[in-house]
Amino acid sequence: MHNQPAPLPDHNVFEINLPLREAVAREGASWAADRLAGIGAVAGGREARDHAARSDRHPPVLHRYDGQGNRIDRVERDPSWHWLVDQTVAFDLHGITTRPGLPPAHAARAAMVLAWGELSLPTICPVSANYAMVPALAPSPALQQAWIGPLTATTPQLRFAAASMTERQGGSDIRGTETRAERQLDGTYLLTGRKWFVTCPWADVLLVLARAPEGLTCFLAESRHPGYRIERLKHKLGWHGLGVGEVELQALPAVRVGDEGRGVGTIMRMISFTRLDVMLENAAVLRAGVVTAVHHARQRLVLGKKLTDHSLMRNVLADLALESEAATMAAMRIARSYDQPGSKFARVALTLMKYWLSKRAAPHAAEALECLGGNGYVEASGMPRLLRDSVVGSVWEGSGNVAALDVLRAVRTEPEALDELVSECRTAQGGNRRLDHWMDTTLAHLAAWTASEDPEWDARIMVERLALMLEGALMVKFSPNTVADAFCAARLGDRSLAYGGLPRGASCGEILERALPS
Repeated sequence: MHNQPAPLPDHNVFEINLPLREAVAREGASWAADRLAGIGAVAGGREARDHAARSDRHPPVLHRYDGQGNRIDRVERDPSWHWLVDQTVAFDLHGITTRPGLPPAHAARAAMVLAWGELSLPTICPVSANYAMVPALAPSPALQQAWIGPLTATTPQLRFAAASMTERQGGSDIRGTETRAERQLDGTYLLTGRKWFVTCPWADVLLVLARAPEGLTCFLAESRHPGYRIERLKHKLGWHGLGVGEVELQALPAVRVGDEGRGVGTIMRMISFTRLDVMLENAAVLRAGVVTAVHHARQRLVLGKKLTDHSLMRNVLADLALESEAATMAAMRIARSYDQPGSKFARVALTLMKYWLSKRAAPHAAEALECLGGNGYVEASGMPRLLRDSVVGSVWEGSGNVAALDVLRAVRTEPEALDELVSECRTAQGGNRRLDHWMDTTLAHLAAWTASEDPEWDARIMVERLALMLEGALMVKFSPNTVADAFCAARLGDRSLAYGGLPRGASCGEILERALPS
């Protein structure tokens, strides 16, 4: 009617995602096909999309006092937020990797996160914290045993987790932590200080980094104590449904996790899992943009023919689709390494792909929005929300510079992790001449980089090259030749800095059919 494309109909986001379905089979997660189809059906339904939009329009509200002036620090969240989080719990995104009798489940869970992320990124955050806290408690087995039930329950006994590291004076430099931990005679501690960013400050239990007598230490504390105070909720660019707050700790009782002075290593166990989810969320942003843009372009008429019949628009859409397919492949491959005991693949691969997908998410969302023209700039299209939400991955769980320097640190201190990454990429050697050249030059640059006097200067360049090497290798090994060749030509050759720079002869029709079956 009046040349306006019909809204995206109800669909199963998993079943129409061919690159994801192929990755699920390849990475050993086919056993979860029914779960994936179930979450895909919910995520692609109108009811869920309405809840996601409503949750974004109604951010949480902090009520600091009751009618009698008593301090209560209660965070009121919209019913749509609760509906969405209840769905993630029902599909076991918080606990599936701990269930006895199931196969290794990190890859299967990653596929569910990718599917749900097309609908609602913020509602992944609470279950992500629970998923990550269980392994983080491993240095204190008694604590882990005591909390694994509440953190993974699917009943009203479920308790939500959060992490509290960042302080105003330090930011990413946690060496500036000023929160103090005072040891008590019974072996517990009292925490006093302020935390600048606490995701889900309404959570029941938190991991807190504080300065103990022997140095920075990780602690577990419960929020249901008058010593835990929420000072305010942040007014953020995106992820409006998620409450992020500043908190004050006033002699808050806590127990130590791991040894005194080893807190950074302990809490980084949690970060390694939440960082995985941030990478997956970035990949979901790419996928959501492709689906919306291709759906619109297949219906919209311009100059007497559909947008997809215009070669330049086909070029742009196919380029966006290649970005999404490569991201999906890399994300699922990294998730599978969490199912492989002894693998160090993720130590380098996760951080460099978290960096790279964070850098690609926002430009990709902006380009997908542009494919809808003025309609994409209207809130009802959902594209402004996607664009706002796409930015968070570049600052959470390590900003770009932090991630790039972490890759440098891992390359220098854990060469076996780099060896696994290189070995993975080498298995694609001979499949595409551009990839072979990119790999050879990247590895030559890598040796010079790690030996240079100032490797920080080139850190972003090297991380980008390594990320593209991994994506290119996976595309060459597992995508159709025409699709892989288009990716390598666009990303590893004389590259355009904007989307829509695929070489002449690129198989746009095949690429788009893989992205969204017509």
